Amino acid sequence: KLFFTDYGNAAKVERCDMDGTNRTWIVDSKIEQPTALALDLINKYVYWLDIYLESVEVVDYQGRRRQTITKGRQMRHLCGLAVFENYLYTVNSDSLSILRIHRYNGTDVQALARLDNAKEIRVYQRRTQAAVRSHACEPDPSGAPGGCSHICLLSSSHKARTCRCRTGFILGSDGRSCK
Repeated sequence: KLFFTDYGNAAKVERCDMDGTNRTWIVDSKIEQPTALALDLINKYVYWLDIYLESVEVVDYQGRRRQTITKGRQMRHLCGLAVFENYLYTVNSDSLSILRIHRYNGTDVQALARLDNAKEIRVYQRRTQAAVRSHACEPDPSGAPGGCSHICLLSSSHKARTCRCRTGFILGSDGRSCK
């Protein structure tokens, strides 16, 4: 799945399959300017930062069990969001510091370090990386990803795929080759 935020005409948090199909709104009320998003892959939670409402909130992958983690003026200048173990990590663009927020007790906010011009934060840890299994976009014997001549996108599961073409090409009737 692909998760993303939008604060155009109607602010929301959405998800879709990797090929863009099955687009679903998971949060579309009491949300104004969601600017950062983080996933808890193990427990299947979506965290987001709303800088207009000055809050960090969470829902499950279906948009249920919504909770506010923390709220207040200190959220106004935050950008980027990452989750690891019991904490959320974000960057305060005003004080140029990395903040750690306890995700079960949002009142525990600590500044960890100071950085210049940071706008995003990511946590890389072996336990957060999904194990790679065989999938529909693996190269075929000729080296084409998923048998697609240009681009292979996973769709509803790791066993299903959609072929797409680069700009200027159209997908052939076989659903795999580009012309």
